[in-house]
Amino acid sequence: MTIYSGRIIDSHQHFWKMSRGDYDWLTPDLTILYRDFLPADYSILAEELGIVQSILVQAAATEEETIYLLGLAEENDFIAGVVGWVDMEKPSSTVTKRLEMFSSFPFFKGIRPMLQDIRDVDWILNPSFSPVFEQLVKLDLTFDALVHVEHLENIFYIASRFPTLRVVIDHCAKPNIASQKFDIWAKKLKMFVKTENVYIKISGLTTEANANQMNADNYKRYIEHVRDVFGSERIMWGSDWPVVNLKSATSQWMDLTNELVADWSPEEIENIFVNSVRTFYQINNIKSK
Repeated sequence: MTIYSGRIIDSHQHFWKMSRGDYDWLTPDLTILYRDFLPADYSILAEELGIVQSILVQAAATEEETIYLLGLAEENDFIAGVVGWVDMEKPSSTVTKRLEMFSSFPFFKGIRPMLQDIRDVDWILNPSFSPVFEQLVKLDLTFDALVHVEHLENIFYIASRFPTLRVVIDHCAKPNIASQKFDIWAKKLKMFVKTENVYIKISGLTTEANANQMNADNYKRYIEHVRDVFGSERIMWGSDWPVVNLKSATSQWMDLTNELVADWSPEEIENIFVNSVRTFYQINNIKSK
């Protein structure tokens, strides 16, 4: 098995501080996650795995958390960018001004509405959001799509309507690996073959599986389909730390990824671990180990 030993840019990780009180989804039943996860914890893991930089992604539907994350980026050299949140339901003039304000921060890369938690699958198609997408394009900001398979047609519509908007599908749209459901997910994902502005993150997959499904055979056809649709140039690896801890250690997820891409070319492997995330989030200075 080819084990990648080069530098890694983690396209997707989180921090949270419980005393902030704005993580509505984070409840005591999520015992392993129900505590602070901060830069000091991640730095140890990053050194072990060869991660030299990361993209810090919002975990709360508040602008206050985005400001908090931007502060962490200023304090920690390994954070290459922040994907934040804005209240898209406010008047579009207000939202566009907020985006302009956030874009003045050097580490601000884009936004992620938490679509998976919104009951209305078609929420993102609200016509009043058009100026928001236009502002994202104007400011050269990104859009992270936290979605399930039922959202993919709407993401395809948005990406097609705004062909210069950089969109990334988080966690491969969360296929149901636990039950090995594949066909509908694969068909919907295939829509994105020619949408060159849409990327995808290989992340969060062990969370969609059972704890005893760490064998690569359970993931192989999903990863190969993503490769067939997007090509390595539009695929980026993410740890999804610390959420990954629900079902596996981050090191296990890294080992599993290495096994899944063992027969990929060195160029393809370099793409998923470094080049794609650098291109999508426009990371100019890549740190060495």
